[in-house]
Amino acid sequence: MPAEWEPHRATWVAWPHHEPDWPGKLAAIPWVYAEIVRVLADHERVEILCQNSGVVESARVALEAHGVRRDRITLHQVRTDRVWLRDSAPTGVIDAAGDVVLLDWAFNGWAKYANWEQDVRVGAALARLTMLGRIEPTRPDTGARIVLEGGGIDVNGAGLLLVTEEWLLSDVQVRNPGLGREQYERIFEEWLGARRTIWLGEGCVGDDTHGHVDDVARFVAPHTIVVAVEDDPADQNHTRSADNVGRLEAAARSPDIGPLRIVPLPFPRPVIMDGVRLPASYMNFYIANGVVLVPTFNDPNDRIALNTLAGVLPDRRVVGIHAVDLVWGLGTIHCLTQQEPAPATVR
Repeated sequence: MPAEWEPHRATWVAWPHHEPDWPGKLAAIPWVYAEIVRVLADHERVEILCQNSGVVESARVALEAHGVRRDRITLHQVRTDRVWLRDSAPTGVIDAAGDVVLLDWAFNGWAKYANWEQDVRVGAALARLTMLGRIEPTRPDTGARIVLEGGGIDVNGAGLLLVTEEWLLSDVQVRNPGLGREQYERIFEEWLGARRTIWLGEGCVGDDTHGHVDDVARFVAPHTIVVAVEDDPADQNHTRSADNVGRLEAAARSPDIGPLRIVPLPFPRPVIMDGVRLPASYMNFYIANGVVLVPTFNDPNDRIALNTLAGVLPDRRVVGIHAVDLVWGLGTIHCLTQQEPAPATVR
């Protein structure tokens, strides 16, 4: 699996249509999407899944209103339950011949929601649209398809992978009953080329997925990791983030993994909606060709986050995207995007 900063052919998103994801706020969300697509389309092709012909038309209106480059976008009529393609869309990997292959993991609504039967077919739809090869990874013990979500893994493209124990090893929202640490590490090595897995502890407070790593730690270079840090001891994220930093520091000292440069990134203020704490995190940024899109939250730490990411990704523009409404859906920019890598021959 290539690192996210390696060249993309395109970014895939699905146009918002499921009102329960943003109760009372769905009308505002397409305009946020249009701004995200506008920025991305200046740097790479954007492929957009739309629920039906009506959604195709409404997406077209919003995109035209935002002045999005028409030559860089394609609207496809493909049905989805939700729009979080980071988790329901396949993972693009490079095979021995240098070609892109789609790893189409099973998807079960984060082992929490009942509406996932259209999302589980997204991989087949993308394979049909791209004409890329598609593989359904299976468990070596039972032959069943492996349930995995893109937001739960992060790679450096050179053999290292980040994941949390909360996501895969706890007894809450269990994705693959019976699989343990060693079995997952073998899966990551076989299918993603990860020779070493760095196990963090927990994700951030409010994370509906129960521990996705893309809200707490990310690779930004082969040996550089940014990690979310909460300095306030009274905040629930404080103990979690301190534990994750300690685990990364231990990994950095390991001769099998390190050296690693560990760069702290603050959390924004707690974002509360209807008494619910939302998973607001700058770590849910997305690295595209020539640009990094970063969620912002009307907080003084917005500036620190943007400047820090500009420092560790100096070859890209860093663009903040207002995400206070977006995170009401319990995800932001990384959650809604999925990159399609460019083949090795193009690189």
